Amino acid sequence: MKNTLAIALKELSGTFKSSKATIILVITISVFNVFFYMIIDQNREAALRDMFKLMEFMFVFIIPILTMEIFAEEKRSGTIEFLMTSPITNTAIVFGKYLGSLAFIFILLALTGVYYGILEYFGSPDRTATLAGYLGIYLEGALFVAIGLLTSSWTRNQLIAAITSYVIIFALYFSITFVKQLEGQAMLEVIKYIGVWNHADHFFTGLFDISSLIYFLSGIGLCLFLTRISIENRL
Repeated sequence: MKNTLAIALKELSGTFKSSKATIILVITISVFNVFFYMIIDQNREAALRDMFKLMEFMFVFIIPILTMEIFAEEKRSGTIEFLMTSPITNTAIVFGKYLGSLAFIFILLALTGVYYGILEYFGSPDRTATLAGYLGIYLEGALFVAIGLLTSSWTRNQLIAAITSYVIIFALYFSITFVKQLEGQAMLEVIKYIGVWNHADHFFTGLFDISSLIYFLSGIGLCLFLTRISIENRL
């Protein structure tokens, strides 16, 4: 656990030292602020449901950029060899880097907590629905980070890692658009279950759905397991 936390802190520190992460943080929060005002002004309701959908959409585009260099840069620079031969288990390496990246998403979402404070001050928001929404968007962000971690472990090239991550995340996020074109009920249900949109939406509407929770946790677990296997091949 000590080694895992050390790697996580190093990863998080490295993220904030990069201008890329700072720019993404500033731009993302700025976009959130503008749309928060627009959504509240239009909807006239004390709810963050539409904000969670915006956060989800933004995560689709920013997380592959944040995660593309995690292992790809280690492979390109050759430092992966030093890391793999150190007295740290592969599992600790994967979890440490994952937790470090996940902490950045947590900080990003924590900054949006002011929106709830504003709603609480001027209205009476549903606290359970808000908590469920934050849990849903965090789980979805955690899954996207795990996917980015996995694709970064496949290559030395950061651009390839980002593109591969985009392909997988886009397929999961936009799969719902193909549902209307499917005729078989069985295939329709499969596509709806595989896609993240349907699961995240359960949380955004205030539902603590166990099947959706299992979906996200199992997806994260699978990606981390495959990442551990991938980094053992250091070529």
